Amino acid sequence: MKSTALVMAGALLLLMGLALAQGSFREAMTTSFRQLLGFLPILVIAVMLAGFAETLLPQRLVHDLLSDSSGFKGLAVAWFAGIITPGGSIVGLPIIAGLYRVGVGTAVLMTYATSLATLSILRLPLEAGFYGWRLTALRVGVSLGLPFIAGGLTMLVMRLSE
Repeated sequence: MKSTALVMAGALLLLMGLALAQGSFREAMTTSFRQLLGFLPILVIAVMLAGFAETLLPQRLVHDLLSDSSGFKGLAVAWFAGIITPGGSIVGLPIIAGLYRVGVGTAVLMTYATSLATLSILRLPLEAGFYGWRLTALRVGVSLGLPFIAGGLTMLVMRLSE
């Protein structure tokens, strides 16, 4: 996490230097703060959701339904949760981090992350608006199994690495 922050800080400093050199620093800062104000409420809610999920999830539920030993049942729950999670990655990533900290299985988390990225129901109207319902339905149809493949491959990799 710290190395990622350092890389991002370095990239930011580089871009700030470029903006200063081009005379567009003030405009870039204004745009950045406007975007921050737009994302801040969503980010705060997402982090709070993750914190509450991390605190309130009963260990028995995590073990029975969301551990790697839960098998297909855990993958199915993760698949469905990824589909219905609003907000995409900005909401899902803090949730994944919180679930990981409470012991949710790696394969379950990979299934959730893949489902969130490929099957989020909130994307459908946007996609259909850009390229029509036919292509949207085709993309969703061929993507339905991808989260299960990701979860299964994660199980395989985890077993092989033990």
